[in-house]
Amino acid sequence: MKTRIIYYILAATMCVAATACRRSSEGDGKAIFRYNESAGIATLDPAYAKDQALIWATSQLFNGLVRLDTNLNVEPCIAKRWTITPDGLTYTFTLRDDVYFHKNPLFNTDDSTRKVVAADFLYSLNRILDPDVASPGLWIFANVADNGFEAPDDTTFIVRLKEPFAPMLSLLSMPYCSVVPREVVEHYGTDFRSHPVGTGPFRFQYWKEGVKLVMRRNDNYFEHDAEGRPLPYIDAVAVTFIIDKQTAFLEFVKGNLDFMNSLDASYKDEILTRTGQLKAKYADRIDMVSIPFLNTEYLGFNMDVFQQELSKESGKTIGANEARLVRQAISYGFDRAKMMKYMRNNVGRPGCKGMIPCGLPGYDSTAGYGYDYDPERARRLLAEAGFADGKGLPPIRLATTSSYLDLCKYIQQQLSLIGIDIKLDVNPPAALREQMAQGKSPWFRGSWIADYPDAENYMTLFFSPNHSPAGPNYTHFTSPRVDRLYRAAVREPDDARRRQLCRQIDSLVMEEAPVIVLYYDQILHFTHKNIRGLRTNAMNALDLRKLKKIKN
Repeated sequence: MKTRIIYYILAATMCVAATACRRSSEGDGKAIFRYNESAGIATLDPAYAKDQALIWATSQLFNGLVRLDTNLNVEPCIAKRWTITPDGLTYTFTLRDDVYFHKNPLFNTDDSTRKVVAADFLYSLNRILDPDVASPGLWIFANVADNGFEAPDDTTFIVRLKEPFAPMLSLLSMPYCSVVPREVVEHYGTDFRSHPVGTGPFRFQYWKEGVKLVMRRNDNYFEHDAEGRPLPYIDAVAVTFIIDKQTAFLEFVKGNLDFMNSLDASYKDEILTRTGQLKAKYADRIDMVSIPFLNTEYLGFNMDVFQQELSKESGKTIGANEARLVRQAISYGFDRAKMMKYMRNNVGRPGCKGMIPCGLPGYDSTAGYGYDYDPERARRLLAEAGFADGKGLPPIRLATTSSYLDLCKYIQQQLSLIGIDIKLDVNPPAALREQMAQGKSPWFRGSWIADYPDAENYMTLFFSPNHSPAGPNYTHFTSPRVDRLYRAAVREPDDARRRQLCRQIDSLVMEEAPVIVLYYDQILHFTHKNIRGLRTNAMNALDLRKLKKIKN
């Protein structure tokens, strides 16, 4: 099978010159940016933009008050400026007065559009709070005061909080906070999902679900480049929904797709060297961009269940300290650098520090905490826990999914060398998420992709009131000291001081080892040489406003 795939790839490579000519004349001379979304798209309503596929699509169609730039800084969007009161409770935004919704007959105006005003944000953000809407973004407004959104005039919008929350601006950059027109939403109801009207650089044109989505250039878009030219530059975006990733890869190699995101195991060795470089045979026609991705992959222990299982299976009472020593031994017991080289072609960085990932302000490559490969230290910790050379230590079951089975088998093999017997329990992704949320798995593979670019977002996993299923503390980790530091961090307006507090939390968490950090992920974007100006950031944004497609 693998030989056949490589044959097709090589055959496809022979066609590149011919397809390049076809690409340059596609769409009657129109510049159309094409990419594939194998995960599919369930809705184009930003109120439900909870995953990357939906975020990418809705980000082309909608705008919010603010957004993140390529360095993860909050920058103006529809709000041209803002002020925050000294107590951190009131945010006042001054809106642009030149932003218009995409044209739609429902506006019932001469030009089929209308200007965005503060009342539109009042409606849009209150809609996220509406239980009948059931938006997965409801949580981001948990700290907003009752009736905390106000629109005193057309260009002023106010957000009032119950208590200070320093990352609030970052939260408001999320697609959930996009502005939508009340008259269009209420006309279509739930069908707004397939009749979206926003203010973004592209407007909705066509969607055949599971087949193709087309978004056309918004000629009325409010932004211009530094030379005064209107954005965006390209004429359209076309998204296909090829489920098979090998097939999608072939379409990219042939030139039928302009862009490919990430890497699948089925073709990673075809396009990348073992050290993570683009292979020479593709270098003359494909560009690869690699930047840190705010995703930490880890193995998590349910602190209550793990200790109970050790006691039950070993036939003796295991205290909290002994359970901690076993967790630390596991974390020292496998080589992350080799794991990344041989299992992931060095895509990503070994997770030898804390939960705060590389690429996020707050990550410290020189931090004095974390775990390197040290099998001798692992053996000493096991002996200290009462399990010298692993004797008396019962098999430990690790719940994972098939996508991570090769990684877990590697860890299993490495830990067996120091006397730790790991049994792998392979689950469907949905079943594993349910086990984690319900606290039923003693040890599980997890990942945390940042909701917003603040180290606090990673430390929320260890704040005791966030115990699952109500919150993301899947490990049921509890520490009064961590809780105190976390409460101080979310109230701290100074970014540098907040990062310092988060690093203190990270160091305390690593000492207790409720999680074993595997690696910090990496973004890989592949484009053909005629694509210029694709912008992204460590949140894996897809910013097409300044993208150009050059004719070959």
